Amino acid sequence: MRHILALTALTVALAAPAMAQDHQADPDKAVAGGGSLPTGWMARTDKDAAMTNVKFVDMAPGWHITLGPAAIFYRPADTVSGSAHAVALLHMTPPKPMHPESFGMFVGGQDLQGANQSYTYFLIRADGKFMIKRRIGDKTTTVVPWTANEAVKPADDEGLSSNELSVQIKGGKVSFMANGKELYSANAADVDTKGVVGVRINHNLSIHLEKMEVHRM
Repeated sequence: MRHILALTALTVALAAPAMAQDHQADPDKAVAGGGSLPTGWMARTDKDAAMTNVKFVDMAPGWHITLGPAAIFYRPADTVSGSAHAVALLHMTPPKPMHPESFGMFVGGQDLQGANQSYTYFLIRADGKFMIKRRIGDKTTTVVPWTANEAVKPADDEGLSSNELSVQIKGGKVSFMANGKELYSANAADVDTKGVVGVRINHNLSIHLEKMEVHRM
């Protein structure tokens, strides 16, 4: 028994540095030309990371975002208080990230520059899975865990994918859709709906945001 416990302790001791090394092997990348935003846009990085490693530029059609740290991006005018249909067309572009990093959109944003920021976010990643979570301050809760769905287009070997994500709020219901297909629906009271709409992109990704629209109904 002592021999087994000793082996277990040794295994954990050896694994811990390896896990730490793996984490250190994928730090936020340095991004040249970062630090500014297109007119009308605002941003907030995770853990208040420097905006110098966030490059967000006009690039017709739409905008191109190259990260460094994970961040949210939004226009304060894109605010929803009732029935609406929010649409974002996002293209993941090479290089392919080291890990299956996620990106997508958020709705119901409140206090986005404050300590009590809150929103519901709807993300996809390169392996064709989606997830929905809620954020309140520094805490998050999972609405839908990472789930595969054929409506989400996975990235190719180079790291390229194109997906249109949308969130429709109508009649007390919220529908989360990818490429026109509903992936999940919820009661509007169970997620964040009233507030700012925007996009959330994880670290070290290169994303072309071709379209970000809010249609109020």
